[in-house]
Amino acid sequence: MAANNFAQTFSVEVTRPTTAEIETIGAILPRGTAVYFSAVPTITPEELVGAAKSLRRAQLEPVIHIAARRVRAAGDLQDLLARLHGEADVRRLLVIGGDVEQSGPFADALAVIQKGALREAGIEEIGIGAYPEGHPRIDAARLEASLDEKIAAARAQGLRLHIVSQFSFSPDGILAWLERMRACGIAAPIKVGMAGPTSLPALLRYAKRCGVNASLRGLMSGAASALTGNVGPDRIVETLSSSSGKIGDAHPHYFSFGGPAETARFASAAAQAWMPERQAATGS
Repeated sequence: MAANNFAQTFSVEVTRPTTAEIETIGAILPRGTAVYFSAVPTITPEELVGAAKSLRRAQLEPVIHIAARRVRAAGDLQDLLARLHGEADVRRLLVIGGDVEQSGPFADALAVIQKGALREAGIEEIGIGAYPEGHPRIDAARLEASLDEKIAAARAQGLRLHIVSQFSFSPDGILAWLERMRACGIAAPIKVGMAGPTSLPALLRYAKRCGVNASLRGLMSGAASALTGNVGPDRIVETLSSSSGKIGDAHPHYFSFGGPAETARFASAAAQAWMPERQAATGS
């Protein structure tokens, strides 16, 4: 079956990379690749701005996570956004709720979109989260309503919007979820979360922490052959790249649990391997 262009454009998510790691992935990834920078609870504004500047110097596109319930004051958010835009030309954010109790003026991601003055701070596009396997603390109906509300709010604020999904290990489950999203009329670009090459023990830790237990059971059913090496998302990339289903504008979003460099190499190699013209030439 001919390949579509699913794997060609991709993004990578990193957590507290060093300057050296950013330089390394800058030499591996195509120029302009979107690199999402996780807002872990202990990170400081200085670290966020410094990382954004390093990513920009490496000719990558920094996308900074903003966790709504961790923002202590509206002024803090405005100060951070002013620095991110002014010093690193940050134009994209991933706006999430953050799995903590509210500590400031923003109860959730929707509140940041509606009241965070993002456009005024130079932000042009935002990402919002979605959960193919559901959320451990939010019911399905509320998740669906929240997605619609955030899409409408972004449109009202003049912001471009894309969706970033939680990672899953089930190719068929992801495909079915994408088709359901499109059937419901959600046409926004979707970045499909998947774990980059990672050791099985590490994957198990992340999966349990993030509540993706349904597809974790499927991963474990084939775990015996992977105990000594890294497990990659090859089957997911293959399934979605060769799918003729109605997945719309969808591309990989790789979580770099196994390290930024290894994830960058896998993503770049997958993009090359699944070029439609290469597949046509090999008769796949």
